[in-house]
Amino acid sequence: MKLGRIPCFAALLACSGAAAAQGSVTLYGVVDAGLLYQSTSAASFAPNAPNLGKVYRYKDGGIYASYWGLKGYEDLGGGYRVNFRLQGTFDSGSGRFGLSDTPGVPAQFNQFATLGISGPFGTFNAGRQIVPMVYAMFDTDVRGAQYFGSILTAWLGMNQAAGWPGTSTNGPIGALYDSNALVYESPKFYGASLALEYAPGGVPGEFQGGTRESAVVKYSNFGLNLAAVYYNGHDANPLPGVAATGLNNNRLVYFGAMYTFSDISVSGSYSHGKNPANAGRADYDLYSAGLGYRFSPVFKMTSGFYYLKDNNNSTNHSSEFALGAEYSLSKRTLAYAQVGYVDNHGTMNQTIVYGQPVAPGESTTAAMIGLRHNF
Repeated sequence: MKLGRIPCFAALLACSGAAAAQGSVTLYGVVDAGLLYQSTSAASFAPNAPNLGKVYRYKDGGIYASYWGLKGYEDLGGGYRVNFRLQGTFDSGSGRFGLSDTPGVPAQFNQFATLGISGPFGTFNAGRQIVPMVYAMFDTDVRGAQYFGSILTAWLGMNQAAGWPGTSTNGPIGALYDSNALVYESPKFYGASLALEYAPGGVPGEFQGGTRESAVVKYSNFGLNLAAVYYNGHDANPLPGVAATGLNNNRLVYFGAMYTFSDISVSGSYSHGKNPANAGRADYDLYSAGLGYRFSPVFKMTSGFYYLKDNNNSTNHSSEFALGAEYSLSKRTLAYAQVGYVDNHGTMNQTIVYGQPVAPGESTTAAMIGLRHNF
């Protein structure tokens, strides 16, 4: 009789454990907007776009884009969790959602639409997400890969020079977001960590069609951040109506470092982006340097210099400089002011501000003030 009760007792414990499993769902977001002045402008990133002159406008995303999202988890016990995240950008000036991979088409959750599991082994997420290389850039840039004058805008300038029209999130060199991505992130081991990504393209008859793969190695300890990135893509930024054939045309390598001592931070990086299938079309080097100082827990200033050159044509090069100040009005609200200058030569059209085009070969000065509020 006692032996017969053991299975029943074990089943009761299992049921009670399942009932005790906990989880949560959080609604969150950011609104970031300000006023932007730029001394030159263009209507698009086209290689023949004319200079339209000065522009003064309301601009969403002075530091990062406005976004909203839902995230949650279920605790499975033993240190394991199932996680989900839905997050998308929107323009606070117009209410429009951010772009998807399809040119001109917005998506409600264009940054994250993931389901994953985490535990002692690390984290695995599946779905559309910000790619690991972007976090590596953020960690090794004093300017924090912001939307105004940073390693992000300089790298996007590399994409614009390679022919990215800015009408989708599918760039020709590297990536900001990847759809259908499978990403594994390891735990830290003595400050070192690894992230691996593979995104199957799902193209019938073409195993490599539209695929993406990347690897990121990071180290963070004793005030030092180091990062190395390898990203490779197939059928990046295709023309409308062109079938994916598995063409290997998107590659980026990145090496970056940032060191913080007391209240001073310095950073530097080197990037190389090219089209492996046609290096004559895209072959660029990007160098960066940054310096920042935190005057108090609520006030800091950062600066960055970014130099982009075309290895196929020495006439095409650009230099970008940005300076920014940030003041925390509260735990949730940040005020900022930024100024930048970019000197474009040849056909370069590197921008200072993400989403505000500059005509090829035109230099420009930009300044922006704004607020960023978290909820």
